[in-house]
Amino acid sequence: MARLAAASLVGTAIEFFDFFVYGTAAALVLGPLFFPTFSPLVGTLAAFGTFAAGFLARPLGSMLFGHVGDRYGRRPVLFASLLLTGCATVAVGFVPTYATLGIAAPVLLLTLRFLQGLGLGGEWGGAVLLTAEHAPAHRRALWSSFPQIGPSIGFLLANGVMLALTAGLSDAEFRAWGWRVPFWAAGVLALAGLLLRSSLAETPQFEELSAAGRRAGAPLTEVVRDHWRLLLLTAGALAVGYAVFYTVSTWALAYGTERLGVSSTVMLGCVMAAVAVMGVATPFVALLGDRWGRRPLCLAGCAASALWMFPMVALLHTARPPLMFLGFLGALLAFITMFAVIAAYLPELYEPRVRCTGAAVGYNLAGVLGGALTPLVATALSEGGSGPPWGVAAYLTLVALVSLGCFALLPETLPGRAERPAPEPAAV
Repeated sequence: MARLAAASLVGTAIEFFDFFVYGTAAALVLGPLFFPTFSPLVGTLAAFGTFAAGFLARPLGSMLFGHVGDRYGRRPVLFASLLLTGCATVAVGFVPTYATLGIAAPVLLLTLRFLQGLGLGGEWGGAVLLTAEHAPAHRRALWSSFPQIGPSIGFLLANGVMLALTAGLSDAEFRAWGWRVPFWAAGVLALAGLLLRSSLAETPQFEELSAAGRRAGAPLTEVVRDHWRLLLLTAGALAVGYAVFYTVSTWALAYGTERLGVSSTVMLGCVMAAVAVMGVATPFVALLGDRWGRRPLCLAGCAASALWMFPMVALLHTARPPLMFLGFLGALLAFITMFAVIAAYLPELYEPRVRCTGAAVGYNLAGVLGGALTPLVATALSEGGSGPPWGVAAYLTLVALVSLGCFALLPETLPGRAERPAPEPAAV
């Protein structure tokens, strides 16, 4: 289990490194380089628009790779998704700017971001099922939480490189070539991840399905027909996690540097410190999920998110690093209270024959609802006025309340306490 968990963690860390480095670049530099004819605000919105394209691609990736995972095995998904994301990320580092290529530059950027999202849409389902379907039932949340640590590590790697570059280079050097370095480094990380995953075995549950001839012929069709309500509820429930995380990790960077005048180094440092604490806390929260259940922690995380959004915005607006760190930390601890157990919870909600598709599509649809639009909406809501952007806090609180209602309608799945729900009837 330790070897499997390590392989899942490293793979998700690499793929989320690729995904996050784009979000940081969008907040700091892509607007003026690829949309120079726009005003600073509109340029940032346009850069976040290409950022959103990755989220829109993720459900498509989960459908494509989910089909592969349910038909041919979880293991092939781990290789194909990592290869696609890594190649697309390296290519971003070679795209000429608008000054060189004109309108073709942002078009290329958008295309590569879409391919990034396509690969990442398949990664989560494969990595999570690798651990969830090997893990003993009484420690499934703990072992499944290791892929959930991967995003924290990926974020710290991506922003650590960005922080070193912004601190060590002049602004002109960073804009000229420095921002490209993390994208080039993704190629080396992807090769390392592929080597690590080369010796992994297929999961026992998939092998049992194959031996019994019970693999799904059309997994997506079965999910939509038999589990459509569950799919919508899981997407709505997880939306708050994406909204909170990308508010902290992407929108807050742009708001702090552009509106508050805080240096990008200070903003990145505050966010990275909060993410590091969150990563350390993840397995300990998952242990609580194995003891008390998945649903109670998800409800608690949603409630905490709803209560903390206004304090977080107020602390951010002070522009004082210790207070900004406190605001970010509170938000991310609420986030991980939910997402530490999600890697066990979602697979348990779906039957094994369509588990890779159902869990991955629900998880990535939530990314569209909560992650794709949040930086755009938050940027628009924070424009104008000299006080704290209360509109952003209100928006995030509303998302948290909607997710709370969705979690309330989902069942508990803790082994020994509750059973997975039966498939729903096809007709309404």
